[in-house]
Amino acid sequence: MSKRNDGGAAFPHAIEESWGGERSQTPVYGMTLRDWFAGQAFASALFEADSYEQAASRAYEMADAMLKARES
Repeated sequence: MSKRNDGGAAFPHAIEESWGGERSQTPVYGMTLRDWFAGQAFASALFEADSYEQAASRAYEMADAMLKARES
């Protein structure tokens, strides 16, 4: 089974910490790029949808199309 392309982390960053004079960074990944794209597309999907579930499904279809377009 192939893993769905989620685009990786949308806004990765690191939290810098200091304990006893030693510094370390902890990566924070947050939401995926696919989720962020779907969130951006959701508002426009609502205009043509009959339900929130249908809008969400369409938003993720658009997100998948955006991720595919990034590959070319």
